[in-house]
Amino acid sequence: MTEATKTDLREIPFQTADGGTATLADFGEQVVLVVNVASKCGLTPQYEQLEQLQRAYADRGFTVLGFPCNQFMGQEPGSMDEILEYCSTTWGVTFPVVDKVKVNGGKAAPLYKALKKAEDAEGKKGPILWNFEKFVLTPEGGVHRFRPNVKPDDPAIVEVIESHLPR
Repeated sequence: MTEATKTDLREIPFQTADGGTATLADFGEQVVLVVNVASKCGLTPQYEQLEQLQRAYADRGFTVLGFPCNQFMGQEPGSMDEILEYCSTTWGVTFPVVDKVKVNGGKAAPLYKALKKAEDAEGKKGPILWNFEKFVLTPEGGVHRFRPNVKPDDPAIVEVIESHLPR
């Protein structure tokens, strides 16, 4: 990504769970793993690995940022209060979970419109395929895309995170 794209991506606003507005710039120079999440999906157990990453690296300049999405077979139907309760009581989630978004189509959240331009390991970009698609955003402006079936603790994801954390 170019430096201009880095700046633009970090400045795109999104809604927080409490109705406020935030941007990736609010996370400073952290490595951020952006993921569209859902509570009633076969991939929902990935919450456990996401939380493990959060606990392992949060004090070193990393955060997971969860974006609930109900676009895939209605697998995130609850209110924000229900989603937050589920995440904390079922999976012990401590990372930020923001307001529900659409990730595909004309009403996709602006951040996701930008993220979908990033290529995955096979050089493919475009629509989000399913829940739990992951984007690791580095402080230098890199965007590393991982498809839903790649687990959060996959060595490729861990390597990107670790290689961009402060030493």
